[in-house]
Amino acid sequence: MVFFMVEGITFSAHRYVLAAAIPYFHSMFASEMIESRQSKIAIQDIPAVAFQQLLDFAYTSRVHINGDNVQQLLYAASILQMDTVCGACQRFLTQYLTTANCLSIRQFAEQHNCISLMSSVDDFAMEHFPELRVLPDFMRIPFGHLIDLLRSSDLKVNNEQEVFETVIFWVEENIEERRSCLPDLLALVRLPQLPTAYFLNKVKKHPLIMECVRCRDLVADAMCEMMRAQIGPGISNMESASFSPVFPAAGTGCLHSSSTINLQGIITDITDKTAIKHMYAPTPSSFGVWTNCRPRKSAAGVIFCVGGRGTSGDPFRSVEAYDWRRDRWFSISDMNIRRRHVGVVSAQGKLYAIGGHDGTNHLSSAECFDPATNMWHTVASMDTRRRGIAVGALEGAIYAVGGLDDTACFLTVERYDIESDKWSGVEQMNVQRGGVGVAAVGKYLFAVGGNDGTSSLDSCERYDPLLNKWKLVASMQHRRAGAGVTVLDGCLYAIGGFDDNAPLPSCERYNPEDNTWTLLSQMSCPRGGVGVASMGGRIYAIGGHDGVRYLNSVEAYDPVTNQWSSVATISQCRAGAGVAWADCRVDTLLRPPSMALGKDSGCAPCVTGVAHCV
Repeated sequence: MVFFMVEGITFSAHRYVLAAAIPYFHSMFASEMIESRQSKIAIQDIPAVAFQQLLDFAYTSRVHINGDNVQQLLYAASILQMDTVCGACQRFLTQYLTTANCLSIRQFAEQHNCISLMSSVDDFAMEHFPELRVLPDFMRIPFGHLIDLLRSSDLKVNNEQEVFETVIFWVEENIEERRSCLPDLLALVRLPQLPTAYFLNKVKKHPLIMECVRCRDLVADAMCEMMRAQIGPGISNMESASFSPVFPAAGTGCLHSSSTINLQGIITDITDKTAIKHMYAPTPSSFGVWTNCRPRKSAAGVIFCVGGRGTSGDPFRSVEAYDWRRDRWFSISDMNIRRRHVGVVSAQGKLYAIGGHDGTNHLSSAECFDPATNMWHTVASMDTRRRGIAVGALEGAIYAVGGLDDTACFLTVERYDIESDKWSGVEQMNVQRGGVGVAAVGKYLFAVGGNDGTSSLDSCERYDPLLNKWKLVASMQHRRAGAGVTVLDGCLYAIGGFDDNAPLPSCERYNPEDNTWTLLSQMSCPRGGVGVASMGGRIYAIGGHDGVRYLNSVEAYDPVTNQWSSVATISQCRAGAGVAWADCRVDTLLRPPSMALGKDSGCAPCVTGVAHCV
């Protein structure tokens, strides 16, 4: 028997029981420590009530945890190295996290090195950041904790403006002590993801930014990346030029800065690639901080997988949406009509499903999904019934390209005016293309591969809406019909597809600057009739057919590593589905239709949408 003195109270217990149940005492009694031979031992820094509960746990394997004792228990159990009790306490605290208590619990967890609890609190804080950041207590969050939150792509925000404003509010709360923290915090705001007007008017002109050289350099480098993203990969090859400083100072004409990029006139000049090339020549250092800057997962938009068909052969009405932040697919409202080999595109904040086949007939009909109402409604039909159609959005209009029916592959193209809800014909392609892939890059629409009724094609062509002309461009390195086609960072990607009847795992990228195709890493399996879309700097290949079976697997391509990796699977095996990215929020899509508000769709207009089908 051994006796413990804790806060003036004496507790008795059996050495062997304690050694077996509590690691701290096992180490004590099994060592040459003086306490191993004493019958009375003083315990410091542990509350008596908590010590009693832990002694009871050693005998009964039961402990009662509540809101009044959980922190004392966790503290005492961590000292005594009782991992089971520590884990139970951390799970209890995690279960009862709120925006009101999460910051204090996180501070407690950090003080006691409760790594699991810290991680759980951070997950909670990132999930509830929009509500948390406006609370008075948030202004007292430690600098290190704020850094950890802002660094994460999992931080849930409606837009990056919220992150910038949070940084400014936090610094201004105690400006004398926190002013020096601003550069490190600003480096975690994804400045290139801000709207240009907001960037120029709110960020660049903010007094705290203008007075700090490091902040000014971050802002200038961010504008370099914004311009590079707008005008494409050719920016790095621009000839040298000299320009006035970014931040002019009153009276002197300029403030000293290591960055010398002229930001004035960017809004009016941003659409003129040639003008920008002459206006701006970045230094090599401009491409470090913000290169490949991507939106946070919650603000990156949503990928939709629409229709298609599976093992039964019957077309689907169902639609699935991908939540990147949680790596999961969830269902939204079904279409009004079953559609396989359907063309899907996002435009002006809405999703359009066009043409396809319903299992009996080829379709000319089209329908539109509005995230504000979580409902589909019918829009004007095309002139031609067709499946294997591809659609793309360019300069406020939707183009339906190629396709086929049971008798022919088409070279016809129709243009849909969203405002008037009317279709009209435009110039035909040079080649018949059923199962074509379509995407918009810059001011052009590209038609990639397909089948001319005899064989799969490697040829590609480009449509100029100003001239109403199609022009052949470089051919792919592989023939492809039913390939997925999308755009990322100003380049065109062709993924999978069929070479006649053989599904392909290969992928290639087209650079419009030099009119060349480059082979990339292959997918994990062949995917004919695959749907693809880009989001958050990666390309997603969804479903398809591998030559034996329909697929529900999904994999994502990272152009930085040139590697594919698996992500969450769709619920149904699908090929011939229409896939498109749209700039809307997951939370909006998860609202019941009765809660949807027409004035706030949660979507921003999509200037250039893409979609693909087979």
